[in-house]
Amino acid sequence: MRILLLDLDSLRPDHLGCYGYHRNTSPHIDQVAEQGVTFTNYYTSDAPCFPSRTALMTGRFGIHNGVVGHGGTAADVRHDGPERKFRDLTGRECLPMLLRNAGFKTSLISPFAERHAAWTFNAGFNEIFNTGLGGMESAEVVTPVVTEWIRNNAAQDNWFLYVNYWDAHTPYRAPLSYGNPFENDPLPAWITAEVLERHKQKVGPHSASEINMYNNRTLPKFPRHPGEIKDESGLRQMIDGYDTAIRYIDDQIGAIFALLEEAGVMDEVAIIITADHGENQGELGIYGEHGTADQGTCRIPMIIRWPGAEQGHVDHGLHYHLDLGPTLAELFQRPPMKSWDGQSYAPAILEGKECGREALVVSQCAHVCQRSVRFGDWLYIRTYHDGYHLFDKEMLFNIKEDPHEQVNLAQERRDVCMEAVYRLNDWHDDMMNSMKHDVDPLWTVMKEGGPFHAKGHLKKYAEWLEASGRGHAIEELARRHPAEWA
Repeated sequence: MRILLLDLDSLRPDHLGCYGYHRNTSPHIDQVAEQGVTFTNYYTSDAPCFPSRTALMTGRFGIHNGVVGHGGTAADVRHDGPERKFRDLTGRECLPMLLRNAGFKTSLISPFAERHAAWTFNAGFNEIFNTGLGGMESAEVVTPVVTEWIRNNAAQDNWFLYVNYWDAHTPYRAPLSYGNPFENDPLPAWITAEVLERHKQKVGPHSASEINMYNNRTLPKFPRHPGEIKDESGLRQMIDGYDTAIRYIDDQIGAIFALLEEAGVMDEVAIIITADHGENQGELGIYGEHGTADQGTCRIPMIIRWPGAEQGHVDHGLHYHLDLGPTLAELFQRPPMKSWDGQSYAPAILEGKECGREALVVSQCAHVCQRSVRFGDWLYIRTYHDGYHLFDKEMLFNIKEDPHEQVNLAQERRDVCMEAVYRLNDWHDDMMNSMKHDVDPLWTVMKEGGPFHAKGHLKKYAEWLEASGRGHAIEELARRHPAEWA
């Protein structure tokens, strides 16, 4: 058995052809979808990058493993404490170790551990190739490493290769020589001129007027990435930059597949295509960032082609990305790790059976502090720290009718909000009762001054708001964040 896992940073599913996108961004990925199972309601439990990959690898929610942010105490995996064995829990019960125990050689091609000082991300791998640029590498840096590995290992049996590509992560950096495959394609129809005008009045990092987080500065070496979106031209630069990055990655994936074909093993390789999180492209008025606990950020692609299993099947059940570990355990007829929070969806892969969860709870504590509940057609978002976006404390969206989160129904559908809060509290009770710690790391982030990417920026950001004609928002920001304003 051979397994190739492609982790495509910041890839949102609805910008892929196999998920219905109108642009031809992903012909090679789409081919895998035709041969396997495509999951349409697949979510990271904890966003963004570091919390997401820690949850995937440890098999535990951020509230359990301790990593929910990008800085401070809540950016470290919890210590085992007095109960620590010769090897810690993460080293013993991580996703790669499951495969090691099943007889696989486990290999990682990624700079991620160094990018976030996330050394636990390396746990369980036999070998690690750090591509060396901390996530700023483009595909032409990553693919040669993958190529050499495949040439050296493809003919061997029982390997698991995990590969990171970064081009769809801001700033979009496909080489200018690649051109723009989408310059004549229409933009997403939902971002009308009226919608864009509303977005231009919004405040908060990565809003239309401050793509560069807290201002509109640009970097000449990243010409595909705008500093602000003033009109349709700026919107096109943003969307085309992202979509071109996806197509550029897809070309690299095609080259990898060609190598596997050349080695004569392509039909025998299980292929898993996924991401750590998505990328808001207008959702909640945010562009080019993954800083909320919403559909744009937390819904991710999952496509699995498993030899001898279902082909061309689409699964609509609700699943977490940390469900992958128990799924692989069932596929290999092995027990899942005892500490894992996941639930297997192997029946969906093997037989096309529905086996999703009733509801999901997803968290974000790096840019804002939010928890959300996804159930039925609904997405309920509860905000504890707004990251200077002036979000309502409660937001409710009908994802079926309003997938881009334009109409907050929280006030008119209090009944749905109450159900969501019940589900959130029930989940929280289960989490707190199932661990020895009595601290929710979301509140650790709050007590330490707020989410990492927000704290300390308010006064300087207020100067920018004044200069950009949105000074009216400063009073409310100061009221909401008195400690940061003082």
